[in-house]
Amino acid sequence: MLSVVVATKDRAPFLERAIESLERQAGAPPFELIVVDNGSTDGTADVVRRASERLASAYVYEPEPNRGAARNRGIARASGDVVVFIDDDVWLPGGFLAAHAAAHADGASRAVSGPIVNVPAYDVQPKPGAANYSRAFFCTCNVSLPRAALLTAGGFDERFHLYGWEDTELGLRLREAGVGRRFSWDAFLYHIKPPDVDTLDLAMRRTIEKARMAARLVRTAPSARVRLATGAYSANLVRGKLVAPRWALPLYAGIAQSRMPAIASFARGLLLDGLYVDELGRALDGRS
Repeated sequence: MLSVVVATKDRAPFLERAIESLERQAGAPPFELIVVDNGSTDGTADVVRRASERLASAYVYEPEPNRGAARNRGIARASGDVVVFIDDDVWLPGGFLAAHAAAHADGASRAVSGPIVNVPAYDVQPKPGAANYSRAFFCTCNVSLPRAALLTAGGFDERFHLYGWEDTELGLRLREAGVGRRFSWDAFLYHIKPPDVDTLDLAMRRTIEKARMAARLVRTAPSARVRLATGAYSANLVRGKLVAPRWALPLYAGIAQSRMPAIASFARGLLLDGLYVDELGRALDGRS
């Protein structure tokens, strides 16, 4: 059996659509849905209650906002041999769970991932292409692996309490424990990113949190691979200061609000890159 674990907070409309796509799965083995509510104040509990009338599902409440802790509660509640992690803002094609199950059919201990296709709306569903290939070992938007491997590794490190890198850190430990990896093109999903939801303020807040957690990952696993992955190496820190110095960030923020999409997108990229590198440097130096 598969256990589908979704951690969510205040995103009931997205969660409802994700559950709808789970109900439409074809050819999948028996599965259960476990929704971990990470401190929501909206109608998340009601969404899960209604879903429980149509498919096997469980509602778990974890009040402290912490994505790793929430997923650990989901793992503890899961009864399936294989755990499938997805985000709340996804749409699953009809063969999604069947594809994940097929990739585990031989019983090997491996993490299975598939293409994540970012789209602005639910009715935009292009076929995945080469640009959607990922070498990421463990990304919780779309990954599955045996529950036994998760338990042996000790689950997510709950010290990664802000946005970002908690799945990468667990992936490092899983790889060290001998867990393999498979990329399944059939196990793709759509990641819904409406422009009005993916605001600049939200992106900036997540960028700062991700930089701080990147510094924590470097301290936890200080390898060259980790430094390259997080950008925590001298050449990148210098590049960031040259391309997007701290004094220029407010200027980029203003231009990112431009009504000219190309200019706004370019400025937004410079802003988030500069913000990340600046905060990463501060975090590495113990200043944030």
